[in-house]
Amino acid sequence: MDPCPYARLIIESLALQLPIGSKPSSGSGVHPTTTPCYCKIRLKNYPTQTALLPFSSGRDDSPPDVGSSAPGFHVDPAALRNMSGRPVLLRVSVYSGRMGQTCGVSSGKLIGRVSVSIDLKGAEVKPIVFQSGWVSLGKERDGKNAVQARLHLEIRSEPDPRFVFHFGGEPECSPVVYQIQGSIRQPVFSCKFSADRNSRSRSLPANFTPNNNNNNNKAWIVRSLSGEKEKPVRERKGWMIMIYDLSGSPVAAASVITPFVPSPGSDRVSRSNPGAWLILQPHGSHLSSWKPWGRLEAWRERGSVDGLGYKFELVTESGLTKTGITIAEGTMSVKKGGQFCIDKRDSTVEVGLMRSPVKGFVMGSSVEGEGKVSKPLVQVGMQHVKCMADAALFIALSAAIDLSMDACRLFSSKLRKELCHNDHQNDFF
Repeated sequence: MDPCPYARLIIESLALQLPIGSKPSSGSGVHPTTTPCYCKIRLKNYPTQTALLPFSSGRDDSPPDVGSSAPGFHVDPAALRNMSGRPVLLRVSVYSGRMGQTCGVSSGKLIGRVSVSIDLKGAEVKPIVFQSGWVSLGKERDGKNAVQARLHLEIRSEPDPRFVFHFGGEPECSPVVYQIQGSIRQPVFSCKFSADRNSRSRSLPANFTPNNNNNNNKAWIVRSLSGEKEKPVRERKGWMIMIYDLSGSPVAAASVITPFVPSPGSDRVSRSNPGAWLILQPHGSHLSSWKPWGRLEAWRERGSVDGLGYKFELVTESGLTKTGITIAEGTMSVKKGGQFCIDKRDSTVEVGLMRSPVKGFVMGSSVEGEGKVSKPLVQVGMQHVKCMADAALFIALSAAIDLSMDACRLFSSKLRKELCHNDHQNDFF
């Protein structure tokens, strides 16, 4: 397995120095935090990013006493080719006042701009520093003297190689999964989906066993199943997708452990009672033994934007716990879909089952909007894949978040036939 060349453009150590006696605009335009200034970061062909700017009290050229960072830009192989040897400008515009717009007009007051030339030649193989230190934002009049506002920023790139996978069809259609490298598409996994909602036992493999006998190990399962009612209710349960390697051996699975049910008096899965998946991996030398690797919750958000809410937790080495380690949570548009992403550049989470610290880009998976054909494109950071079985876990997770878009569909809507229960038991094991 060879990764694809990616790079990450990082903007960090952001801080602002204003002239002594100078204050951001007051009144309704003041940002309602202790850092009432912000910046907009623009790079051609990428969405504009926004970051808050803390004030730095120093006046020399030393690094700021406080700093913030922007999300940064992920540069794929095509963009690397286009930007290699062809410098582009990264523009940082600094504003005081409230972020956003009022009556279609930006609420912030422009303080100044900075432009930095970016050339990503060689960025896929070596780190590059483009800017590090203080830069002037322009001059303000203070009596007879001209004083300057200054911005501190560090702009650099680092290699970020990734494995890229593409589902050959929708997860519920039991597709082949291909590894992508340039123009080469190589089959690496196959999937098999089941939707037997008539049996509670199908929410997990029939012979699923945790990796130890600790009572706390079963906390998630007990918590999940205790919410089920004895009387039949509208629910979506029993969904499972198995991931097989090319030899036909199961290497990962995603299984609904908590049914997706509508909240009382409505036809939507609520945040207070989400459905949940377990992401499973084989345990030991016997394929009949499985252990949980992660837990994904999903629900339908209310509000001005109809969204799919989600939270993903990793399992610790001691097994299932009541809380887990949350490494991804957010909301994506039900209409437009979005990107499920695990990206922990600013912190490190030590989890033995990951075989490496959860730091930097971990994975990203595309999710199409409700009712659209969805063939997830999955990227996995190279440092998190030591063997094909590691990659299979991320494939199972990407299938689970994609299927959650259907699982959280309003119960007044009809599901496609592949998502309805099977007439016969599927023989997975």
